[in-house]
Amino acid sequence: MRRAGQITAAARELAGKMVRPGVTTLEIDTAVRKFIESQGAKPSFLGYGGFPGSACISVNDEVIHGIPSNLVLKEGDIVSVDVGAYIDGFHGDCAATFPCGKISEEAARLIAVTEQSFWEGMKYARFGYRVGDISHAIQKYVEDNGFSIVRDFVGHGVGAQLHESPEVPNYGTPGRGPRLAPGMTLAVEPMVNEGDWRVKVMRDGWTVRTADGSLAAHYENSILITKGEPEILTQVRDLQV
Repeated sequence: MRRAGQITAAARELAGKMVRPGVTTLEIDTAVRKFIESQGAKPSFLGYGGFPGSACISVNDEVIHGIPSNLVLKEGDIVSVDVGAYIDGFHGDCAATFPCGKISEEAARLIAVTEQSFWEGMKYARFGYRVGDISHAIQKYVEDNGFSIVRDFVGHGVGAQLHESPEVPNYGTPGRGPRLAPGMTLAVEPMVNEGDWRVKVMRDGWTVRTADGSLAAHYENSILITKGEPEILTQVRDLQV
């Protein structure tokens, strides 16, 4: 899983470097696929449930599961890229939201709060705590900063399968849910809306947008629960992007 995580994280970094005005989301997706395959891995998302891309690329009010297309990115967009790589029987899964050129102060704050909420959750990703402790920490940080947490989609276990038990909501009550134990591997992924938390699934059956048209951001890592600090599996270590 560390190897899968490294490849996945490097693919996310590559995608982030490509986010700039004039680039299409399909161009980013193609580069992600070529990179993952160059490492001897397979894109986890390609064909998963019929998904047509190697990465989910969601722009502005698209929360998750955006389908790569000929959409041309423009100055001021924010672009969420969710990627996965499968190698030697295991998956890595991670995401981040990137600015396209110069963005508004509020959009930048949304991205920053979304990422920091993940790290707030990591304070409780330890042996002896429960999933609900992670969930509550994420929700509290997001709402204290004036944003809202998506409730219709959640994080999950990750390993031999891309989606495994347990579910890891980004909201909830501390002290509830499965108890965390060393060896558990989870994909923790706050999805944060600028406005209301409600979302809608588009006619393509995949793309999820904010119901009120407000901006959305996404941040995710695959993590390993240990007897001490959680280990972030989706980190770039020895790979060149």
